[in-house]
Amino acid sequence: MSNTATKTLELAKVGVVAALYVAFTLINPLSFGAVQLRFSELFNNFSVFNKRYIWAVTLGCAIANLFSPLGIVDVIFGSLGTLVMTSLSYFVTRKMTSVPKKLICCVLICTLMSWSVALELYFVSGLPFWATYLSVGAGEFISMALGAVVVYLLNKTVDLTK
Repeated sequence: MSNTATKTLELAKVGVVAALYVAFTLINPLSFGAVQLRFSELFNNFSVFNKRYIWAVTLGCAIANLFSPLGIVDVIFGSLGTLVMTSLSYFVTRKMTSVPKKLICCVLICTLMSWSVALELYFVSGLPFWATYLSVGAGEFISMALGAVVVYLLNKTVDLTK
């Protein structure tokens, strides 16, 4: 495959994952707020396979957050939070060979990093930090854990590293 074709394929994969993230976020009424279950967060699990997915999920998050009640604050800080959590997941797991261990690490990192959303909601909406962290973290854990199972099974059919 030519270099141009390879780059086009890479860009297409980023675009598809970003678009799926946006679609999953916008069709779910629980994607925003103190009690959120953002199923699109399952795509964070992709970051343990290839760093292209860090950018795909971050781009998808930025686009989806254009529709957030928190406005530009969520576009900037929500997307930065996603960039950090998916980057951490990639770098922490890149030398691991066990896919289940990679996914478990990613689930834990993203769940613990949900403090960034709680902080946004605290400053912008005046919601209590710890209660919000707990509720957002619980939603993140559910989305990420269910997503990890789906991504694990998907990776058995489609090599997500390529």
